[in-house]
Amino acid sequence: MNGAATQVGVSRPHESAALHLSGEAIYIDDIAEAAGTLHAALGLSPVAHGRLLSIDLDLLRAQPGVIAVLSAADIPGANNCGPLVHDDPILAADILSYLGQPVFAVIASSRELARRAAALAKTAIRFEALPAVLTAKAAHDLGQYVLPPMHLSRGDAATTLATAPQRLIGEWSVGGQEQFYLEGQISYALPQEQQAMLVHCSTQHPSEMQQLIAHALGYAAHQVQVQCRRMGGGFGGKESQSALFACVAAIAATRLARPVKLRLDRDDDFMITGRRHGFDYRWDVGFDETGMILGAEVDLISNCGHSADLSAPVMARALCHFDNAYFLPHVALHGFCAGTHTQSNTAFRGFGGPQGALAIEMILDSVARRLGLDPLLVRQRNLYSDAGGRNITPYGQQVEDNILAALTDRLIETSDYHARRAAITAYNASSPVLKKGLALTPLKFGISFNVVHLNQAGALVHVYTDGSVLVNHGGTEMGQGLNTKVAQVVAHELGIRLSDVRCSATDTQKIANTSATAASTGSDLNGKAAQDAARKIKQRLSLLAAQLFGCTPEDVKFDGGRVSAGEQSLSFAELVHKAYMQRVQLWADGFYTTPGLHWDRAKLQGKPFYYFAYGAAVAEVLVDTLTGESRVTRADVLHDVGKSLNPALDIGQIEGAFVQGMGWLTTEELRWHPQTGALLTHAPSTYKIPTANDSPPDFRVSLFDQANAADSIHRSKAVGEPPLLLPFSVLLAIKDAVASTGQAGPAGCDPLLRAPATAEAVLCALGSIAQRGI
Repeated sequence: MNGAATQVGVSRPHESAALHLSGEAIYIDDIAEAAGTLHAALGLSPVAHGRLLSIDLDLLRAQPGVIAVLSAADIPGANNCGPLVHDDPILAADILSYLGQPVFAVIASSRELARRAAALAKTAIRFEALPAVLTAKAAHDLGQYVLPPMHLSRGDAATTLATAPQRLIGEWSVGGQEQFYLEGQISYALPQEQQAMLVHCSTQHPSEMQQLIAHALGYAAHQVQVQCRRMGGGFGGKESQSALFACVAAIAATRLARPVKLRLDRDDDFMITGRRHGFDYRWDVGFDETGMILGAEVDLISNCGHSADLSAPVMARALCHFDNAYFLPHVALHGFCAGTHTQSNTAFRGFGGPQGALAIEMILDSVARRLGLDPLLVRQRNLYSDAGGRNITPYGQQVEDNILAALTDRLIETSDYHARRAAITAYNASSPVLKKGLALTPLKFGISFNVVHLNQAGALVHVYTDGSVLVNHGGTEMGQGLNTKVAQVVAHELGIRLSDVRCSATDTQKIANTSATAASTGSDLNGKAAQDAARKIKQRLSLLAAQLFGCTPEDVKFDGGRVSAGEQSLSFAELVHKAYMQRVQLWADGFYTTPGLHWDRAKLQGKPFYYFAYGAAVAEVLVDTLTGESRVTRADVLHDVGKSLNPALDIGQIEGAFVQGMGWLTTEELRWHPQTGALLTHAPSTYKIPTANDSPPDFRVSLFDQANAADSIHRSKAVGEPPLLLPFSVLLAIKDAVASTGQAGPAGCDPLLRAPATAEAVLCALGSIAQRGI
């Protein structure tokens, strides 16, 4: 394949794989420090809610190595790092809003000295304590919200509920989740000539960082350059919340006219930044004796923390994904963004979609157990269908290219679901302590930003005279393989080897006004933009080749590193050199906007998604009823990625999302002190993420190989976020195992299992069965 053109749909190694394995990959903390570099650390609020009275700046400035101490008064421009609502100060000015909020920044000659001085915050900060609200339920009861409530409805839920043959009323909650990226938050600011600033920032949204830094400095945007070669993971945590650290570094560098680096300690990262929103639910659901959902009224209450951040689009996506894979004829959904005195929660892989879809899965499971039916049967009966108009979502979008039934049926067959269900029933009957559980859950996930104007991207493609190609696009590489896929697209378009194409660092001076690399749109948007740029160059080269070969441009073929027409042929590099000599432009810009989207934010109606991605998973678990310990013994996954651009990368994304989602729902428990508001699980010693040992020992992942009906890049589908919904099957399999201990068996027992389903949660659920006598 060395001389062949790169094909999409072929597994290729990650462009930085060898660098990652050898340790040669350059992250921001690996950049050689410029002469005179100083280091910043943040002094954090010691109280969850209070009035800031004063800061003992003299005490801090007297510490060894300290060059300067900055407070809110030293910010030359806007004291704001909120992405949508200007309610999130860079440094607290008057009110302390959560325990861990940055109040001042220490700039010192070394990172260690800066941290030592910043640790004096408890002594240096004087405050008047105010009452703190620490839970979403408490905030909801007080009507304390960071944004107005949202409502999504269809039909007449109230009348349907009143006349439904069966009714299910309940409450449930799911916790948040720390992104726990391997590379922590970091920014490195270097002053440039003519009042300009270069900031190396580990961020998913360089353009937003550019704008917020400019506002904080009182600069124009063209004075600020933000660059990011790669991140050691992001998962949403570096979409908006990298801004505070970028702004502090830039403010300090401007004030002192010296380079300043701000790299957080892991504990401080936990204490300062937000994470996935935890949700509380209250539902009232009507259904019939077959398990068909007739109507539902549901409150979704998210814990937003102290500021709005991205909570509005997170809640909007949660409401739009409550239906998951199921047609719900009558619904009234109410979204409440509760304001608490905790870290401001933010984007996390799935962006509210998992929190919305998980609720209907828990509801359907309870409906099935109420009726004594296999939950899979109830799920199948409620799936979206093209028959009888059951293919319109509550927000008014048609579910086109619906492959839910076909995909689910194939997984039922390949996973041997029914035979294993029978075998597990037999096993549990003879095993008094160890219990097995089984669950199959499908998914439908909308792909696009649910803010229409964000669905755009740009790219630059440069062809050099030796035939090598440099690509720059607006997406950021955080380990997901975006640069590999974009390079594959360009190489395929020009008919050259992947090794002839290189992607350079994301840079606001190259592609302007970019959207975040988020919402699973990285390959869709940036791949199309890069393809557009490459096609422009290819068209120019085709015209020249046609002149040289004496044919039409349509007869010219680019393949295998050569350009040919009939029997005549040139190498790509030879044609490029001739083009340069003929003064043919060898670089091009590309641009892409997702077509057909429209959205009424007030009514929550329209077509917010370009297409849907589908999938399903079967999880089998083993639960120790004496200790509450659970383990996934086997997982079968069938996931829809359209015509995959790179199957190896896509399977890796699916596996990673499954394990990450499994962690959210089983081990990753966040705890705050109920009186002080201190985050108690703020380090790996107290916060348990899944490791390689937690991956299912029998893990079978397959791709549902069917082209995307929508005109996406090479008919592929997004793969970043959708598979995070697959491990719903794990939580429900644990619930199935717990239910098997009931007197009526798993079909008639509906245990109260909270999420995450830690060992303690499992024991509580087992205890509830005994206590309720079910």
